[in-house]
Amino acid sequence: MALATISTRKNHIVKYGFVGGKQPEGKDDRKGHWERLRKRFAQDGLAGFHDYEVVELLLTLAGGRIDTKSAAKESIKRFKSVRGVLDAPAEELAGIAGLWPKRAFVIEFAKALAERYYGERLTEQKSVLGNSQAVVDYLSLSMRALDKESFCAVYLDAQNGPLAVETLFEGTLTSSAVYPREVFKKALKHNAAAVIFAHNHPSGSTEPSDNDRQITRDLVMAANFMDIRVLDHIVVGANSHFSFADHGLIREYGKEALDFQESRRRTG
Repeated sequence: MALATISTRKNHIVKYGFVGGKQPEGKDDRKGHWERLRKRFAQDGLAGFHDYEVVELLLTLAGGRIDTKSAAKESIKRFKSVRGVLDAPAEELAGIAGLWPKRAFVIEFAKALAERYYGERLTEQKSVLGNSQAVVDYLSLSMRALDKESFCAVYLDAQNGPLAVETLFEGTLTSSAVYPREVFKKALKHNAAAVIFAHNHPSGSTEPSDNDRQITRDLVMAANFMDIRVLDHIVVGANSHFSFADHGLIREYGKEALDFQESRRRTG
């Protein structure tokens, strides 16, 4: 029996055909299956969905008449979870049979849309933020899959309401690469009264390095002189995060800054 189609991409040839003379799910059966997935989602959301079914439903948005289940199952097998699929680099998605460019685009778009949603929710919500879960959710989504270090700041008003999120530096972070002047120039631009810092560790580890600690200490010291509160510095890893505030380090550095100012006042 003849092949249904052949798709070629980046020297990778994917064949979809009939095995052993048995015809796979027909066009109408496949459309019925996709409709059943959509109906389940409309009724109960993603509750009860297997990971591969979540990806399969997403892939139907790319259109076409070719089976999505095989590509979805292979994606989950390769990347372990829905999150792993969304975080996967484009070149690795291209290696999955059935994930031709239009389908890979849908996956990349879903990830970008989620980042946009959390970013807007973070900066538009009226609730007060400290080291809130909303901040951690957004930073984890947007930073955990980056292949190089990125340093950002969440600027807040006097009531800890979010004003803006700015990516300030990229590359290996050292105390000589993160300039307090640039950090607080943005704070003045947004008329911020407080700030939460964050950066990612591409290795996946969340343990802060000596450089991370020195950078945080320097920023807290500089912020104190400008009467801006540093609420936290969050290190984003693969599956978790480290909070300088939760570990008492922001308080410790803040006390050092106050003691330093007091000693200068006395000797001045």
